[in-house]
Amino acid sequence: MFDKFKQLGELAKMRQQASALQKELEKISETQEKNGWTVSVSGDQKIRYIKKGDEDLKELADLINDAMKKVQKEAAKKMMEMGGGLSGLLGNFRRNQKKEHADVLLCRKDVVSTDLGY
Repeated sequence: MFDKFKQLGELAKMRQQASALQKELEKISETQEKNGWTVSVSGDQKIRYIKKGDEDLKELADLINDAMKKVQKEAAKKMMEMGGGLSGLLGNFRRNQKKEHADVLLCRKDVVSTDLGY
C-alpha cells in the first residue's frame, strides 16, 4: 500500500518537473528572416508567428500548429503501442544502465584480482 502512495508521489513530482520544463521551453524563441519572410518558433516547438513583409499570417501559423499537435498525438500513440512510450524507453535505458554497471563491476573485479594476484 505504501508503495502505491510512493508511486503517486513520484508521479506528481514528475508532472511538476514536466510542467516546469514546459514553462522553460516556452521562454526559448528563435526568429529567422529570409527573402521577406519572418518565422518565429518557441522552444516547445510551436510557431509563434509567420509574417510576409508586414502581413501577419496568423491563420497559417495556427494551421501548422494544429497539424503538428495531431501528428505528435499520433506519434505518441504509436510509441505507446510499440513499447510503452517514454516509460518503455526509460525502462530499456535503465536495464542497459544496470547491465553496463554490472559489466564495469566485473571489469573492476578482474583488474583488482589481477593487480592483487588473486
